[in-house]
Amino acid sequence: MRTIILRLIYPTTRLGLNNMQRHTNSATIRNLLIFSAVAVSAGWIGWELDHLAGSSHILGPGQLFWLVMPFVTAVLLRTFGGDGWKDAGLRTGLKANALWYAFAFFVFPVSASIVVVIGLLSGLTLVPYFSTAMVGALLKAVIAGLPPSLLKNIFEEFAWRGYLAPRITSLGMNDLAGHALVGVVWAAWHVPYYLFFLDRPSFVSYTSLSFTAFFPMMFAGVIAMSLVYGEIRLLTQSVWPLLLLHTVSNAVGSPLLLGGLIKIAPGAEVLVSPGPGSVLSIILYSGIGAGLYRFRNRKVSGECCASQEKSNQRVKRKPLEKGVVRNGVKKKRGKNSPL
Repeated sequence: MRTIILRLIYPTTRLGLNNMQRHTNSATIRNLLIFSAVAVSAGWIGWELDHLAGSSHILGPGQLFWLVMPFVTAVLLRTFGGDGWKDAGLRTGLKANALWYAFAFFVFPVSASIVVVIGLLSGLTLVPYFSTAMVGALLKAVIAGLPPSLLKNIFEEFAWRGYLAPRITSLGMNDLAGHALVGVVWAAWHVPYYLFFLDRPSFVSYTSLSFTAFFPMMFAGVIAMSLVYGEIRLLTQSVWPLLLLHTVSNAVGSPLLLGGLIKIAPGAEVLVSPGPGSVLSIILYSGIGAGLYRFRNRKVSGECCASQEKSNQRVKRKPLEKGVVRNGVKKKRGKNSPL
């Protein structure tokens, strides 16, 4: 079974792995399977814990269990499972990644604005009570939402981009396939949230779609977002820009989608919602992710070419002025010497 998995992950040109590499890859795959199983099942176990405790599913112990278990599992696997902390992305890299922090801060507000504007122009989205007071209320809601969003996303991002993404990358998997795989696990982890932990009025405010229509679009949207998150992770080698991106996305998206500031025509959420599960959002984030992927590959190619050129320059032989070495003997260069 392990051989089959390795052959699916690695190109045929990379199957010549020594025993130590095979052991390392097998251990990584084992840990990834453990992490994914815990992440996908955590919400369902949390739901059962709420039943046993007789507590509410909304902000109850089950929801807390669902939130923290991927993070706790990642810490345990890194500490005791042999994964280590080398690729955890704990360094901020503020100076080197300043532009990417700015990009992470603005990418969701700009993307959501584009989707909302297209919705307004198409008549599928309305802003029923637009006023300066409404804008002020939105800003206050965003600012108030930043601290809880930051706390929540520490658990999320240090699990998804702090553990799952870099451990998949360590296997040598194709980057786009790796991003998609992270997106599938990330989306599956969200399923119990929408089923159990989000109250019905909030879900209805978020979308008028049934669960059977909502979940396929949600999976596609989360996978598209995973392309953006994953590429920024590879470009910065840090989790912190993703923590910023996720925090701003939640702080802006929650009042926008759940606060009634915009109204989308029933059923049109599948087309023009600024949330991740609409056609426009999926196209937009897929395009951004593809653009980042091309940018990173060009950057890597350019760095490789520059490194190769420097290497070639170093190996060029310098001209000998005072003599030449032939057959291990240094001879002086005479006036009539052909050398």
